[in-house]
Amino acid sequence: MTSTTRRRAERLLSGLAAALLAAVPAQAFDLALPGTARLAEEYITDPGSYAVPIAPWNEMEGLLTRTVEGHIQRQAWRIDATGMTVLQIMDPLRAQLEEAGWTVLLDCSARDCGGFDFRFAAEVMRGPAMYVDISAFRFLSARSPEGDFLTLLVSRSAATGYVQVIRTSPGIPAEQAPAPGTAPADGSAPATVTATPTADIVRRLEAEGHAVLKDLAFASGADELAPGDVASLDELAAYLAADPARRVLFVGHTDATGSAAANVEISRRRARAALSYLERKGVPGSQMEADGAGYLAPVASNLSVEGREENRRVEVVLLPAVE
Repeated sequence: MTSTTRRRAERLLSGLAAALLAAVPAQAFDLALPGTARLAEEYITDPGSYAVPIAPWNEMEGLLTRTVEGHIQRQAWRIDATGMTVLQIMDPLRAQLEEAGWTVLLDCSARDCGGFDFRFAAEVMRGPAMYVDISAFRFLSARSPEGDFLTLLVSRSAATGYVQVIRTSPGIPAEQAPAPGTAPADGSAPATVTATPTADIVRRLEAEGHAVLKDLAFASGADELAPGDVASLDELAAYLAADPARRVLFVGHTDATGSAAANVEISRRRARAALSYLERKGVPGSQMEADGAGYLAPVASNLSVEGREENRRVEVVLLPAVE
């Protein structure tokens, strides 16, 4: 086969595939992710609802959304994305939707979407399955000819790409209204939709004054974070970067294994580990403090393995802003 014949055949097959995808129901459309993609989390609400962002966040209206009810599928994917930009991950996905006849409603990058405010107004699946770099993400929402909706949220860390796919079927528009600044998503209870733990940290800080960083895990006697990204700390880094006047205190806690003095020291080092992580993300040390409470404030019984694991934690406390 000559190169000319091969190109003609490829164009014919491409056109045929697009025609077939446009002709079949939207539910038959399968989004093809890169070969290195692996599913980190998936859950379905049926019946459920989803607020589809259809315009960038703005100060006058907040985040304009279209609420859709029906079968809602949520997926978080991780991709080996060394050397790939967020745009390079998004472009092929957008092209597939357009070839299948979907209409793009919103296609924006981090700052154009509304940055920090968009991120916390839109629904985002919890970490560590999903991670969003406030300064490097892209969002797309689209509608099929049959009325189904699909949204893509793409971001990345140093070596990993993250793709969130939320899809509705069938799509039944219920109302169009600005989001109140929060959005539901919690894979731990498939029958309901609640706020993501990482986004909830910011809300808890401002509403209750403190929050547990649940994705920080420490073995008994250990005081180092595991290698890799920590979603809750990344969210805090973005929160502090958005306003230099904001200040927080990290407080480490332990189980009741060992002496009081030793546990206070271990808990202090755990709090310092969280603070150091944010410093590496560029957060000034003047916005943060760290201390340890040892085993003086348990949240569960130290008589069980599960209770001791729950007591080994780091909490973040909101301090008064710098005047």
